[in-house]
Amino acid sequence: MKKKEFSFNLISKFKKARLGKIITPRGNIDTPAFMPVGTLGTVKGIFVEDLNKTGSQIILGNTYHLMLRPSTNILEKFGGLHSFMNWHKPILTDSGGFQIMSLSKLNKIDRNIGATFKSHIDGKKIILSPEKSIKIQKSINSDILMVLDECPKMTDNRDILNKAIDTSTNWAKRSKVEFGNNRKKALFGIVQGGLYEDLRIESLQKLIEINFDGYAIGGLAVGETQSEMFETVKNIAYRMPEDKPRYLMGVGTPSDILGAVNEGVDMFDCVMPTRSGRTGLAFTWKGKINLKNAVYKNDNTPLDEKCTLRNLNKYSKSYLNHLIRTNELLASMLISLHNVYFYQEFMYEIRKSIKSRTFTKFYNKYIKLFN
Repeated sequence: MKKKEFSFNLISKFKKARLGKIITPRGNIDTPAFMPVGTLGTVKGIFVEDLNKTGSQIILGNTYHLMLRPSTNILEKFGGLHSFMNWHKPILTDSGGFQIMSLSKLNKIDRNIGATFKSHIDGKKIILSPEKSIKIQKSINSDILMVLDECPKMTDNRDILNKAIDTSTNWAKRSKVEFGNNRKKALFGIVQGGLYEDLRIESLQKLIEINFDGYAIGGLAVGETQSEMFETVKNIAYRMPEDKPRYLMGVGTPSDILGAVNEGVDMFDCVMPTRSGRTGLAFTWKGKINLKNAVYKNDNTPLDEKCTLRNLNKYSKSYLNHLIRTNELLASMLISLHNVYFYQEFMYEIRKSIKSRTFTKFYNKYIKLFN
């Protein structure tokens, strides 16, 4: 039997919102989809078995961090990250481009070389070129690989943004050559250009000429307002190829996701469900709940009565408040699991509403709830 190739099927649309399915050899991904972030080969605080039960169909791993620890040698020994962490569904890997921005004090950019890092772990010199990024992602055995890009910090300086587009386009071409012709995997290009519509269009057109399997919107969720993000997505998403996945990187809150789905985006990732879980913040169908608050000290109701995963509906808000106040690790584990479960339920309801053509009603009900 011939192994499946990577493909994307656009099933239906309601206005701009899209219902689709990504096909990969390791499993299918229903879109719009949310990818929990497993930077170092773990979605923090959550057992893989439980992650599967949340309905998660794909997770994200990070090229830069996995290159350093556990290292490509170890990952290759195990045949990739899937076997190493016992996750056998698809994995998308960031290219390391975000770390070029977030660790900017530790690296220098050269268009012709790549980014030269001083390791944040031991200070060693590391060169991350477009070619090396793709090689590392191949060692990880990623199913969806991202091109290396230059993601500038929040700025309105057109010269900086133009230079980043030039560098990113150069790196995208080199990433495509290094990726080769592998129809069982996918390579996505990343659109830059800050908040400027014309620069975003320029970046996208250059990437379309190279021809990728999917296209991502990068350089957002870096300090702009939600309305600025929505306007940027609105101006570029509909121009992206109709027959390929559209991915908004590093986003976000449930309302961020709703606003982007409304403009035709298919894929999302964010650390928010687990990072919030570690600080006592839960996402529920009634909005955000800060379980640190004393108001929950005597609340005997669960976060979600319907969630039987790990018997989460057996734990009261009072008990979770107690765990947080006593610095028990179980607090972050339970709340993080709940949050990932909620995000996947949220995406399921989004998909259902697009299919039933009731997305506008769903959108209006929840768009302001999580701000």
